[in-house]
Amino acid sequence: MTQANPLHGIPVNIPATLTLTVTHEQLVELAIANRDLQLERTTTGELIVMPPTGSETGNRNLDIEGQLWLWNRQTKLGKAFNSSTGFHLPNGADRSPDAAWVRQERWDALTLEQRKGFAPLCPDFVLELRSESDNMEPLRAKMREYMENKARLGWLIDRKNKKVEIYRQSQEVAVLDNPTTLSGEDVLPGFVLDLKEVWS
Repeated sequence: MTQANPLHGIPVNIPATLTLTVTHEQLVELAIANRDLQLERTTTGELIVMPPTGSETGNRNLDIEGQLWLWNRQTKLGKAFNSSTGFHLPNGADRSPDAAWVRQERWDALTLEQRKGFAPLCPDFVLELRSESDNMEPLRAKMREYMENKARLGWLIDRKNKKVEIYRQSQEVAVLDNPTTLSGEDVLPGFVLDLKEVWS
């Protein structure tokens, strides 16, 4: 018995004026079928396809993820996640922060099935790293969305202007000019992010 060759996908350009909407389940199917793409979904179901980052941004992001991973490996207080991880937020949106962390007891409360897919929760800590081509306003909107969905701490790192916006529950956004380190405060106890490589 012979099997026909599967059809190869072809790239599709989606005009900026066109909005595609998908359900959470459809997004999961798309993510499985397109593992090289980073996909997100807004609370209204709008599909967001994000291109790969440039090499410099990817390198800086890996440095940040590595620092978070090492701290978590040593403290064992929770689970750390990289930029390819999707979370199904309480408001229905599906988001992929550049780095994230969830307290161990919250992770343990998930079923094995929930852990395999887009975990149905908002991380306790989220980080977004602005790439050269990113507009700040959509990133700020994402940070506000994380806070509305009960993230406890968020960092929006703007490499272009060497600024960091710090988001905390029920507080005004704090803006730091060219900081060399960031403290994980009581959310990530003892974690200090070294920004020297990020700014270089």
